[in-house]
Amino acid sequence: MKKIASFTVDHRYIREWIYVSRIDGDITTYDVRMRKPNTENVMSNALMHSFEHLFATFMRNGELSDDVIYVGPMGCQTGFYLLIRNADHKKVLAEVKRVLAEIAAYKGEMPGASEIECGNYRNLDCAVAAAEARAFLEKIAEETENDLGYECGE
Repeated sequence: MKKIASFTVDHRYIREWIYVSRIDGDITTYDVRMRKPNTENVMSNALMHSFEHLFATFMRNGELSDDVIYVGPMGCQTGFYLLIRNADHKKVLAEVKRVLAEIAAYKGEMPGASEIECGNYRNLDCAVAAAEARAFLEKIAEETENDLGYECGE
């Protein structure tokens, strides 16, 4: 069986950062890695769920809204995938940082927090998502579009 692309990256060398995971035609997949893989420090379900609601909402309402294909959590509980059409890495990184800052400062109601809109609406907390956004933004503050490649561990 053919190995999928994300399994070809040595996860021992991935740190909290944003990476270009793959490019398929006009779709770029970004690995928004908020936690170091293979540690005990994974994101709780409530944190992932809450962050997903805010991150997806703000990305889909921002400058790149027409090009956002997908925002979703990684099963390993260490981050999110962000798929963008016709991606300009500099613009995407700037938009992600803007969205993180917006989440970090957000004081409103959780988007999609009703039984009608969400399959687990009771498991949402804006405060935990805001704290995570602040922490991650601090880690990637100096990241530029030239820093989006995976490190090889050398």
